[in-house]
Amino acid sequence: MKQYIIKGGTPLRGEVMIGGAKNAALGIIVAAIMANEPVTIENLPDVDDVNVLLDAIEGIGAIVERLDIHTVRINGALINDVNVDEDSIRKIRGSYYLVGALLGKYKKALVALPGGCQIGSRPIDQHIKGFEQLGAEVTIHHGRIDAKAEQLTGNHIYLDCPSVGATINIMMAACMAEGKTIIENPAKEPHIVDVANFLNSMGANIKGAGTDAIRIRGVDSLHGSEYSIIPDQIEAGTYMLAVAATGGDVYIKNVIPKHLEAITAKLIEIGAKVEEFDDCVHVVSDRRLSYANVKTMPYPGFPTDMQPQMTTLLALSEGTSIVTETIFETRLKYVGELRRMGANITVEGNAAFITGVEGFTGAAVSAPDLRAGAALVMAGLAAEGFTYVDQIQYIERGYENFEQKIRGLGGHMEKIDAEDERAVRKFKMKVS
Repeated sequence: MKQYIIKGGTPLRGEVMIGGAKNAALGIIVAAIMANEPVTIENLPDVDDVNVLLDAIEGIGAIVERLDIHTVRINGALINDVNVDEDSIRKIRGSYYLVGALLGKYKKALVALPGGCQIGSRPIDQHIKGFEQLGAEVTIHHGRIDAKAEQLTGNHIYLDCPSVGATINIMMAACMAEGKTIIENPAKEPHIVDVANFLNSMGANIKGAGTDAIRIRGVDSLHGSEYSIIPDQIEAGTYMLAVAATGGDVYIKNVIPKHLEAITAKLIEIGAKVEEFDDCVHVVSDRRLSYANVKTMPYPGFPTDMQPQMTTLLALSEGTSIVTETIFETRLKYVGELRRMGANITVEGNAAFITGVEGFTGAAVSAPDLRAGAALVMAGLAAEGFTYVDQIQYIERGYENFEQKIRGLGGHMEKIDAEDERAVRKFKMKVS
């Protein structure tokens, strides 16, 4: 079993390059199989979720060519199966996008229910509602979603909540439905817009992504394309907060600053310095930061995927803060791990009440999910002494070359075998 070992107390300094957005990549990879011509996708993050999904579409007959570590060519012309039932695909949330893509193209799909991080339920009722309003019959049995239709027909669909997954799934199915579809109250996250732009690059007719209503006029077929994925706002935000937690000074490159506005605003509110450029943000933290109240909200609000990192930063800041989680009901269960490092946090329902402490001390902790795992790494970088983070397979689902990028900023972090005492001694000697 692999783990991260971290020696904290060193401010992060320098510059770091942000990769492609994982959440956009999952939708775009699946959407690519809807064309019967080759599609080239660039700026693809090399993370576990992406690689599992590429294996899954290859398993149903798509041709997948890795041109380099960040570029893939996909051809869905030879897909011969709409039954996706692999153990690996159950482990990632993005598996449900296969329903919308296969239903849109072939009018049928049989896909294993998604998994991912254990941060709360991921209801698919809005997905099913959308598919049914397009004319599909949808059932769930034996842990799989079974969707089929004689013909998909455009409709006016109102989402009860702005679900990211449902918005992308319905958008994919509707882009090859007959007639016009309007999705009211859709999610507006940057990766929604990116998936829509990608579908349009293949010949779809989608307007209004990122606004209060998405309008889609169905087309008969989609063609080949070349497309580059947007930068990952959550990876960028994680480094921004890690810099602030360690008292560092870092240029975070290959970003879209507008996508980071909610994170930037909170950092400035608590006393960090953030300077924006065209495709870069410069974060400086040269003193102990202050308190804030944070409430997660759909985009453009503060992202739920940044909540654990923000809670960690506020636990090191001066004063009393409150963080309220409104998206996933069990996303605060990592707090017990932060307490092992000295954090003073009380959880009541979906709110964390934080009294800032002057510093953390290293401890052995376990990552319960992807973003909480990144937050524990961040805590370790700020802590005195050595921190050991287990269950790093969650973290590797969404962060490419995490330990290498941290070392590039001067942080002390290695991925080692948890049973390898020699590697632990070697690391400690190197950083002492």
